[in-house]
Amino acid sequence: MADIVSMRECRGLHVVAQTPFREDGALDLDSIDTLSAFYYKHDAQGLTVLGVSGEQGKLTPDECIAVAARFVRAAQGKRIIVGVSSPGIAQLVAVAQQVMAEGASGVMICPPAGTQTDEELLRYFDIIFARIGDTPTVLQDFPGHSGVKMSPSLIRRLVETFPQIAVVKEEDLPSVTKITRLRAELGYKVRILTGNNGLYLPQELARGADGPMAGFSFPEMLSGVYDLMSRGESEAAHRLFNTYLPLLRYEAQGEWGIAIRKEVMRQRGAMECAVLRAPGPTLNAVDMAEIGDMIARMEIGFQFDTRTLGR
Repeated sequence: MADIVSMRECRGLHVVAQTPFREDGALDLDSIDTLSAFYYKHDAQGLTVLGVSGEQGKLTPDECIAVAARFVRAAQGKRIIVGVSSPGIAQLVAVAQQVMAEGASGVMICPPAGTQTDEELLRYFDIIFARIGDTPTVLQDFPGHSGVKMSPSLIRRLVETFPQIAVVKEEDLPSVTKITRLRAELGYKVRILTGNNGLYLPQELARGADGPMAGFSFPEMLSGVYDLMSRGESEAAHRLFNTYLPLLRYEAQGEWGIAIRKEVMRQRGAMECAVLRAPGPTLNAVDMAEIGDMIARMEIGFQFDTRTLGR
């Protein structure tokens, strides 16, 4: 259970990593190295790979394992959590077992669409953990994607029944009230990390979240807001957050927003190519110019903000 104990210490920024592809849609494993270095340079304490915005659903199981293994290789001692959610239990279990064998720190599982009752969810995770054993697990609460609603009391039952669950990734809306209720139900038995691309981060941290698990293209904002809030510097945290809010909002546009995020990160030198694997949107010249203008505005705003905050 030592790895589960370690996972329960998750705090700070755990970036939801993008999956790099080449122009023809093939995996770009080399860019995983530059992408990882980019995230760690901006104070990521770990990465969550093959999440929803990591385009996991477009990869084969073998590709998922190859991507996870490359992120593990580039991890610099940081946590690598691998999204293994799948409609099929056999595929979920096989990928989970293999990525753990490759050195992953844990897996992230979102309940499958169509699961409706508390008893169905308990039975589902009973089957999963009977097969993956003591694998440290992040429970992803993301009904906007899965369609599955989990009440705070159900999440408490899951945590108490399955000690492998060390972290809850909270993405239900309104996330702030859900976090308050989860803290009342769970105390600090598990960590709570937040998603939704960091859109509500200052308020979520104030409600007791342990950090962001988000993929915003300026991860230095996510880690900076967390650090400031941790030091009790709420006003400074809000000012830093507000500097990036225009781009943060611009990225919050579903799959098109993922294309934007990847292009921002390409322009920032994090990876060679910004393409999404098909099916997915393609940005045009007007989109590219608009994104370049927003990046320039974010960089100017950050320089001004760091000077005024004395960072």
